[in-house]
Amino acid sequence: MTDDTGYILSNASIHTMDRSQPRAQALAVKNGRLLCVGSLAQARSALPGVREIDAQGRMVMPGLIDVHNHFVFAGRAELYETGFPPILSLEQVLDLVRAAAARKAPNEWIIGGIWGSNLLPQLTVAARLALDEAAGNRPVMLRDDSHHNRWVNTTALALAGIDRHTPNPTLGEIDRDVQTGEATGLLKEGASFLVEAVVARAIDALPDNDIAAAGHAIQRLNALGVTAMQEALTTRAVMRAIKGLEDRGRLSAWVVGSIPVVDAPLAPGEAGEEILAMRDTFRSRHFKPDAGKIFLDGVPTSKTAAMLEPYREDPIRGCCWRGGTALSVPQLARVLADCEKRDIAVKIHCTGDAAVRTALDAIEVLRTFNGPGLMHQIAHASFVDPAEVPRFSALQVVADLSPIMWFPCVIVEAIRQSVPSERVDRLWPNRALLEAGCLIAAGSDWPVVPDPDPWLGIQGLVTRQDPTGQFPGTLWAEQALPLQAALEAYTVNCARALRIDDLTGTLEAGKSADFVVLDQHLFDIPAGTLAKTKVLATCFEGQVVHGALE
Repeated sequence: MTDDTGYILSNASIHTMDRSQPRAQALAVKNGRLLCVGSLAQARSALPGVREIDAQGRMVMPGLIDVHNHFVFAGRAELYETGFPPILSLEQVLDLVRAAAARKAPNEWIIGGIWGSNLLPQLTVAARLALDEAAGNRPVMLRDDSHHNRWVNTTALALAGIDRHTPNPTLGEIDRDVQTGEATGLLKEGASFLVEAVVARAIDALPDNDIAAAGHAIQRLNALGVTAMQEALTTRAVMRAIKGLEDRGRLSAWVVGSIPVVDAPLAPGEAGEEILAMRDTFRSRHFKPDAGKIFLDGVPTSKTAAMLEPYREDPIRGCCWRGGTALSVPQLARVLADCEKRDIAVKIHCTGDAAVRTALDAIEVLRTFNGPGLMHQIAHASFVDPAEVPRFSALQVVADLSPIMWFPCVIVEAIRQSVPSERVDRLWPNRALLEAGCLIAAGSDWPVVPDPDPWLGIQGLVTRQDPTGQFPGTLWAEQALPLQAALEAYTVNCARALRIDDLTGTLEAGKSADFVVLDQHLFDIPAGTLAKTKVLATCFEGQVVHGALE
């Protein structure tokens, strides 16, 4: 349907996420905007004589916002790669590679994932040789559940020029057999992109594939009720894909891009003046490449996150390994100051508590010299020392949460292999951050998680349990959020964090008509059924982009 003449959505239970007017019963929509949010009489007065659509008492709320995803990469994975969940055994992964090889030409790449971090100790030279056999010696690259590490076979190592003499790249590690020095096939952090670069050259030759991948991913997100998002690592290829989708009239969501502002191990060669200068070339009505991205550390599963206390002892790193940050406090403060001059708010990847402290220290230095500035984000905000919690609010730092990643699941269990369990049991102090006045915003980190469903994340925030039922237990129950706070973390808070709250995030007159119609009333059901929510209709700028209003 179109809204050229406008329409009224009536008989609805509307939760606006606008604290000045939390509830309403009707919306008046024209030319993609909300003319009125209020009573049916008010809507009719604002837009008389137009078609009225009966919502049949359904719950209506703003379109959801995903503050952290990589939807172009996710679309690639679903359309063109060998996908599997991170709960498979090594032998099950090898079986899937065998099946993929049967469909491939002799020299064609097998690309996919995601394997669980719990498999890390098993990725030996013998496992690499088993991967060779399964693939029929075709090149293989498989991503892990953090997307920071890769498992590759002998052919892929050769194509990337990796042998026993290849030095570790900056911020990366080529895993090697302790006795022989032979590469096992496990590539950590920046080393991953020695192989990713080879794969990227083939992908760049097929730009239409990326546009198709972006379109597929947007449709998937629209179907889940998502109408805005932050793409969290926006390379040239990603910008081209998003702009290509916009030019075809198919970008049915607001997208904020995050340009690497320093060289990143997961996006080598994608930082600097050249790419920053390209932002206006790709900017469009719905695409705003106005944010930045910094990887301050890695991930705890591979012991590359920067931690205040040591990891578990191992034969390679010994007893006292804590990891480290890519930038010092003065270096990060200088980068952030330069970004603020360009009006770029930065998403800072920090999975370790030492990285969180470094980021907050740098922002405090920046505020000391420059005064109030932009709201920067700490992405993942997983391990946070209690002393740092009040500093988020004091420094106006957004906590970018990834609830689908951390409710009891394979990633959390894999972290326990590296980090003592008593510290893992204190992951994600969300309630403490909320009560300290921090702006918390939620996202999926798709395809790091295979399913970007925000309703899984909402239930996880509220229950601190695995909505899928695969992993028992509760992760720090005291940090559960009230439902209203969880919904705000997926709507108005994200809009504020992305600086698009003038456009979306709440249902208010003058804003974009971005809303969803749900099959159940979220405040009237048990918290354990929130993840079962189905989106009956998603509207973006007043247009139905999923389902139907009537």
